[in-house]
Amino acid sequence: MSEAPAAKRQMASTPDNEAPYKLIYWPGLPGRGEHVRLAFEEASVPYEDTAMHEGAVEKVLAQISTKNLAADSAPNLPPLAPPVLEHGDLSISQTSNILMYLAPRIGLAADSDKDPNAIYRLNALVLTALDGLSNEVHDAHHPICTSLYYEDQVPEAIRSSKQYVKERLPKFFGYFERILQAQEARNPDNKWLYGAQLTVADLVLFQCFDGTAHQFPRAVQQLRDAGQHARLFALVEAVKQRPNIAAYLASERRQKYGEGIYRYYKDLDVVAEDSVEGKE
Repeated sequence: MSEAPAAKRQMASTPDNEAPYKLIYWPGLPGRGEHVRLAFEEASVPYEDTAMHEGAVEKVLAQISTKNLAADSAPNLPPLAPPVLEHGDLSISQTSNILMYLAPRIGLAADSDKDPNAIYRLNALVLTALDGLSNEVHDAHHPICTSLYYEDQVPEAIRSSKQYVKERLPKFFGYFERILQAQEARNPDNKWLYGAQLTVADLVLFQCFDGTAHQFPRAVQQLRDAGQHARLFALVEAVKQRPNIAAYLASERRQKYGEGIYRYYKDLDVVAEDSVEGKE
C-alpha cells in the first residue's frame, strides 16, 4: 500500500498558531465519533476528546439540549446529535460533514490540484459506508425502533439480521470491492479507495468493517472464506497495520464496543442462508 508523501503530510499538519481541534462525543463507546478520532490519529494531529475527560456526558447534553440555541456563537447552529467538532469559532456536526472539513486540512484528502472535486467523491464513499455498514447494521438489532430495548424486539432483530447478512452485507462489500478494482485498473499503485493515498474514506470503511465484523463475525468470515472481496479485506488489514493506527488500536484511547452502533448478540450472529423466513 502506498504511503502519503511525508512532506505533504507535514504541510497539512496543524500549525502552532491555529486553533486546537475539540471533539465532543459520548464516553464509553466508539460510536460515530470514532471516525473523527481515526482521522486525527492517522494524521498525528493533536485534538481534545471530551469523551476521555470527566463531565463528558454533561458536555454532550449541553450541546443537544433543546435550550441550546447557539445564540452566543452565531452563525453556528445547535447540533441534533454528536459528534460535534469545535475548531476556533467554528462548530459543526454530522460525521461526514466533519470529515469533509478535516480531510484537506490534515492531509487525508486526495490531491485537489489534480481533482478539484475529489472531496465530494470521497464524501460519497464515506456516506455509502456509513449507510450500509453502520446505519443498517445498527438497525439490524433495533429493527422496530431505537426507543425499545433489544430484548423487546428479539424475533424481529433475528429476522432483520438474517436478511441483512444475506442481501445487504454482500451488496456493500461487493460495491467497495468494485471501487478498489476500478482504482487498480486505472493504476496498479492505486490500492486505496481513491487513488494512491490513504484518505478519510479508507478510515471510515475500516471502522465500519471492524464494527460490522464485531456484530456479525460469522457472516464476515463466511464472505472472507468465499474469496470474492480480497481487495476489501486487504485494505482493512493495511489500515490496521499503519503505525499510527496500530498504536491507537492498542491504546486505551480506543474504546471498546458495547451498547452503541455495533453490538454482539449470540442470537444475531447468523450467516447467509439460501432463504430468509417470510421472504417469498
